[in-house]
Amino acid sequence: MTVRTRFAPSPTGRLHLGNVRAAAFNWLLARQQGGSFLLRIEDTDIGRNVPGGEEMLIEDLRWLGLDWDEGPDIGGPHGPYRQSERDASYARAVERLAASGAAYACFCSEEDLEGEAEDFGEGRTALRYSGRCRALAPSERARRVAAGEPHVIRFAVPEAVSVVEIEDEIFGDISFPTSDIDDFVLRRSDGRVTYNFAVVVDDIEMEITHVVRGVGHLSNTPKQALLFDAFGAPRPVFGHLPTVLGPDGKKLSKRLGATAVAELRSHGYPPDAVLNYLSLLGWSHPEEKEVLTRAELIASIGLDRVGRSDTQLDPEKLRWVAAQHLASEPLAELAAHMRPFLDLARFPGAGEHLEAVVDTLRTRLSTYGDINAHLELLYPPEEEAMEKRRALGADPEVRRVLEAVRARLAAAEVWEAAPLDQAVRAGGADAGVKGAGLFHPVRVLLIGSEKGPDLGKVLASIGRHEAFRRLAQALG
Repeated sequence: MTVRTRFAPSPTGRLHLGNVRAAAFNWLLARQQGGSFLLRIEDTDIGRNVPGGEEMLIEDLRWLGLDWDEGPDIGGPHGPYRQSERDASYARAVERLAASGAAYACFCSEEDLEGEAEDFGEGRTALRYSGRCRALAPSERARRVAAGEPHVIRFAVPEAVSVVEIEDEIFGDISFPTSDIDDFVLRRSDGRVTYNFAVVVDDIEMEITHVVRGVGHLSNTPKQALLFDAFGAPRPVFGHLPTVLGPDGKKLSKRLGATAVAELRSHGYPPDAVLNYLSLLGWSHPEEKEVLTRAELIASIGLDRVGRSDTQLDPEKLRWVAAQHLASEPLAELAAHMRPFLDLARFPGAGEHLEAVVDTLRTRLSTYGDINAHLELLYPPEEEAMEKRRALGADPEVRRVLEAVRARLAAAEVWEAAPLDQAVRAGGADAGVKGAGLFHPVRVLLIGSEKGPDLGKVLASIGRHEAFRRLAQALG
């Protein structure tokens, strides 16, 4: 069996961590099994669609590196891939079920249905269809349809089936009594099909083998299973991911849970780190590893290690995972990824020696966007820094040390961290000082503080011209 998975979002805006997690699991499983990952747009609820929503979610998925083999933008042999363009498929499917007796026209009005509402006490009622139109003679039903009488199409829940058994890869075997399932609507009176019907028709025609989604969809599964059976189609493998809760253990709020993928992107989170973190929301690596490359995730992912308990969103854990990914990223790539985030208006010199800057600051960074928050370490406020440099130059002993260091730096042939560190030490030897007597004044001159990164790295980061400019402020 060739594994075929899908992600089927509605174009309602930017993707969020809660819903893109399902995309990540489906993509990883498809890639692991050498199968296909499909993107399908469920856009039939026009009132919820957002202009440009499809483009937004495609942009978010591409940034995360979740590429698809078939979809609305690239086509494929099982299209169309937008539900709004699949009316012909739904019409054929309705006719097929009606012809087999698995679906029928229902002419009950809203008033009729309200009269059938079940009373659960304490003022609570629930609409439950009695099935009155199911008993209509075929000729009577055909006559009323031909006369143009408003009607919906309902699914005839098989009377011979008392329990729908679902095998879920995460939650195990689950039983749903059909006594809790009324003859549900497949097509509304205005011609629009319902979610459960459209999803099953799409999954059958697109040959989906695995349906992995949030546990909130578990209640839809028995109805969908009955539809698969009615079509004579094999049920896909179902796997329902546990609920993601907010950091406070409560249901995700728009502020905490609905962290947009685009927001993480704008803050400079590495996409591989976000994918890594998404995989940890409910799943654990066989060796309990938490920092995983894309290739390692593909090799190790599996629904058998997804827990059933709710999982919590942890912004600090996400930052930690991101920091681990940054720490292992090759320096040239890391610098290239950080360049778009540089605030060159505040730190105009940072871009000239960016690899050295990044190498100096990388242990302090969790995201690409963190770079500006730490650049002030290398580029302190000028007025305050100048006062400190002049004070250093006014001290005869310190001045003697700085002049010796400047002489050694002036002779440096290569402006790189290691030889520059050696030059500073050689200047100290020339002046007869070492340790704090050497490093403290040089570091205060360069960055305004006695503590900070290695001096060789600082000098490489700010560049030759800037280093001698700062020395000149102290020594003239």
